[in-house]
Amino acid sequence: MLGKGVVGGGGGTKAPKPSFVSYVRPEEIHTNEKEATEKEVTLHLLPGEQLLCEANTVLKCVQEDSCQRGIYGRLVCTDFKIAFLGDDESALDNDETQFKNKVIGENDITLHCVDQIYGVFDEKKKTLFGQLKKYPEKLVIHCKDLRVFHFCLRYTKEEEVKRIVSGIIHHTQAPKLLKRLFLFSYATAARNSPATDPKKHAVMFDTLQDWCRELERTKGNMKYKAVSVNEGYKVCERLPAYFVVPAPLLEEDIEFFQGRGIPIWCWSCHNGCALLKMSALPKEQDDSMSQIQKNFSDRIYRTVHRPPYETAKTEDLSTNFLSLQEIQMAYSKFKQLFLIDNSTEFWDTDIKWFSLLESSSWLDIIRRCLKKAVEIIECLEAQNMNVLLLEDNASDLCCLVSSLAQVMMDPHCRTVFGFQSLVQKEWVMGGHCFLDRCNHLRQSDKEEAPVFLLFLDCVWQLVHQHPPAFEFTETYLTVLSDSLYIPIFSTFFFNSPHQKDMNVHQRQLSLPLTQSKSSPKRGFFREETDHLIKNLLGKRISKLINSSEELQDGFREFYDGWHSRPPSYQGLLLPHLEGPEIKVWAQRYLRWIPEAQILGGGGVATMSKLLEMMEEVQRLQEKIEARHHSQEALQAEAASPPRTSGRLSSLFPFALLQRHSSKPVLPTSGWKALGDEDDLAKREDEFVDLGDV
Repeated sequence: MLGKGVVGGGGGTKAPKPSFVSYVRPEEIHTNEKEATEKEVTLHLLPGEQLLCEANTVLKCVQEDSCQRGIYGRLVCTDFKIAFLGDDESALDNDETQFKNKVIGENDITLHCVDQIYGVFDEKKKTLFGQLKKYPEKLVIHCKDLRVFHFCLRYTKEEEVKRIVSGIIHHTQAPKLLKRLFLFSYATAARNSPATDPKKHAVMFDTLQDWCRELERTKGNMKYKAVSVNEGYKVCERLPAYFVVPAPLLEEDIEFFQGRGIPIWCWSCHNGCALLKMSALPKEQDDSMSQIQKNFSDRIYRTVHRPPYETAKTEDLSTNFLSLQEIQMAYSKFKQLFLIDNSTEFWDTDIKWFSLLESSSWLDIIRRCLKKAVEIIECLEAQNMNVLLLEDNASDLCCLVSSLAQVMMDPHCRTVFGFQSLVQKEWVMGGHCFLDRCNHLRQSDKEEAPVFLLFLDCVWQLVHQHPPAFEFTETYLTVLSDSLYIPIFSTFFFNSPHQKDMNVHQRQLSLPLTQSKSSPKRGFFREETDHLIKNLLGKRISKLINSSEELQDGFREFYDGWHSRPPSYQGLLLPHLEGPEIKVWAQRYLRWIPEAQILGGGGVATMSKLLEMMEEVQRLQEKIEARHHSQEALQAEAASPPRTSGRLSSLFPFALLQRHSSKPVLPTSGWKALGDEDDLAKREDEFVDLGDV
């Protein structure tokens, strides 16, 4: 028996399906319910958070191949989160927590983080939505941060099952009104609470002075000016109250088409060239109006294109680049690789993983985004041309490409403060529709597309390839991606600055995390694998995602020229675009899959081992030096505890829980029978286990 309140069991190896075997009989659970309740973990509520429904005698399960383990507790649903409160969690997890989020616990799921809900009926999994006629014996929740939760309701009272299942479905799947978001309840309740340390805040770009200072920082104030024509959003609700335009532009030009068709400044290069964006003019059927638009566009274009003094290149992202539908479709396929229910499903997927990865096209989309940003940089840096990005609303792909270009060109954007300011300037003030793209209101999935997550994944590729160039690590990006679904900050829950200003006065994002141990040094979060796996996976992935596109001569010369020189991390930074260099962001996507982590492996564990060795060498040196000194010095030195890295893994600081699974057996007697690396890399997906290497 695993302990009071804990359920465990195991079927025989011949069992065809997982079956639940309990060492605690149902009557014992209900008999001891009062005693167990006294041990339950207290439900911590944020200001303004209200309990909606709950169920007792719920078992949070850890799925395995032919058995299940679980912990008895209480499942609750509030207007902010779903939470499981176990009364004896230490029986299943003896690891010391390396990472702790100040807002969300390990067993908490914000309502906005729920992706899909499934019910298990007679061991068959079905999607749950709307009103149910029959209630499941098990609830499976897939989260947008790729966690998977299993809750067994077999021993829960029937009325509580109906209440908790109906409540969770309604509050996570039903369409919502903006004012019903928890963000507003929290803002009202926490209005008098202490604000976040202002020294940690990014530049908000909500004043004219903020934009003027940014112009001065980039030396763009000679050709561009900050304007307040949209103060109070009297010209356009889509644009911020303050922004920057070319100096020759008149205010009446901005007002003529309600801010459309106007070049909006993003950033200035050291050579005086600028990166700008512009939304499209409304489509007109009337010939006379079309001519007016054409004359207007020609006149406006001359404010940034005045040869021979300065020239501009236009880049239409609406017609010559990705579509939101492509991004959404690719990510929908890609994320299914990581929403794993149990060990059997993991190994079933493993044998065709590369084919599924290729068919998703997600890595290729990342490569195309990075390549587009490098093309923009080549125009600015090598050709000394202004670049004008065009898009229907200039709030999706414009935000993505302009932000990537700035991260690569401006070292300031590779600091924590600079990166936060970049997100605020290009995404929040740039009018990216976080509310629609993240589908926070569940009103329509037609507008949903993970554009901001795509941006973070592209930045991760740069961090992974050039870690010394960044002030932050991949863990910062991972936690930032999780914050998309935490509705206590206004940063990611509105479609425009106007919508935010008209609805709530709320604090901006300050990453809600703390670590129980001191953080490793910058750049130590890179995934490390041994020589064989690195070469093998590189060759396999290279075969799958190498681009068929031929790079243009000018671009190739610029790209190869930069990579032929030692990188200067305080200047221009370009990514490697070749197939094997574009990798899966393992920490974010694999962190909840125990089979995917290497215990005692990875960059952090490697560095910890090196530090252990250095400390041991230092202790030995001190012992040698102290040989002729007092015995007390030797005893004091011997008492110092050694460093331990036993609990670190390749996915540190996440992936603390272990799932005891049996790995499939190689179909041969060993690696030698498989042939050399080149032969193995050429093979199609087959039954090959890399876990034992």
